[in-house]
Amino acid sequence: MPRPKIAFVYDRVNKWGGAERVLLALHEIWPEAPLFTSVYDPKGAPWAKDFEVIPSFLQKIPFVQSRHEMLAPLMPIAFESFNFDDYEVIISVTSEAAKGIITKPKTLHLCYCLTPTRYLWSGYEDYFSSTARQLVSLPAIGYLRKWDQIAAQRPDYYIAISENVRRRIRKYYQREAEVVYPAVDTERFKGSKVQRFKVNTKYKIQDTRYFLVVSRLVPYKRIDIAVEAFNQLGWPLKIVGTDSEMRRLKRMAKDNIEFLGQLTDEKLIRYYQGCQAVVFPQEEDFGLVPLEAQACGKPVIAYNGGGALETVVAGKTGLFFYPQTAAALIKSLKGLKSLTFKAGDCRKQAEKFSKEIFKKKFRKVVENLVKQKR
Repeated sequence: MPRPKIAFVYDRVNKWGGAERVLLALHEIWPEAPLFTSVYDPKGAPWAKDFEVIPSFLQKIPFVQSRHEMLAPLMPIAFESFNFDDYEVIISVTSEAAKGIITKPKTLHLCYCLTPTRYLWSGYEDYFSSTARQLVSLPAIGYLRKWDQIAAQRPDYYIAISENVRRRIRKYYQREAEVVYPAVDTERFKGSKVQRFKVNTKYKIQDTRYFLVVSRLVPYKRIDIAVEAFNQLGWPLKIVGTDSEMRRLKRMAKDNIEFLGQLTDEKLIRYYQGCQAVVFPQEEDFGLVPLEAQACGKPVIAYNGGGALETVVAGKTGLFFYPQTAAALIKSLKGLKSLTFKAGDCRKQAEKFSKEIFKKKFRKVVENLVKQKR
């Protein structure tokens, strides 16, 4: 069967994170496929240099690459403006508007859904917590919710990144989805030594046995819980990442907490390898950080919710805490001293989510759907 002509569609190309790793893995399968998007910032997204990136008309608006959130009402128009008549298969990777592209009946549209638009549905309260913001946003939110539900019926087929997201797709869009987990790059993320180790919490602050947080520093990630917990414990904590919450978190943090900013993968891997455990206080749609940690042989202390429930094995590759409070996290951290983990167990768990497994499953889904369409 000849290879179909494929194009990718993604919400915006201006940052680096888990979704961007997914796009790079898809690019390895179909390197000739162009990438359509609303806005493109080459400086913020150097990873996209290997793609032919095709931005929408929004690209012509000054400063749009860094202030895209102000243009949410225009995103539907941006994605509906693209023409895909030359392509047999469109793969949209989206947590927002990219699923709303319009294709002709002969074109197969496969949506790899990161989550139904968070700020419209499951995360509405996180994004619009104040009364003032609600009053300002209500007219736009009403319009966007109606459009989002209409747009959600346009893909021919859905793939969800987790069971957690699959349930949301059914709830908010009334669509069924297959689950194909995103990949962790187990070739790059690996331990310096795969050996049996015991987490030791009896150390002085200046000791090198630190804990690690890796995250964008935005409100819904709840990094404030980790900062509050380690403020009380006095144990070393290193935080990798930047974003809107960084100043507030720095003001909260005591001297035992260090902010490392954004790191290259090479530096990040070294911090994974050197830590005692990774703290993951947020509820994520899936979350690659727990898998990166386990690939490096390290256990994860995660909030008991979201995608971590599908990637961390309680008592074997990590622990869960509940509720989502500093007190609950402290209790789990103190419980570590009575447990022993094996780096090899953590590594084996991560290998179930390898890039090769992801590519094999995704390619098979696309090939089967193309056969049915033809």
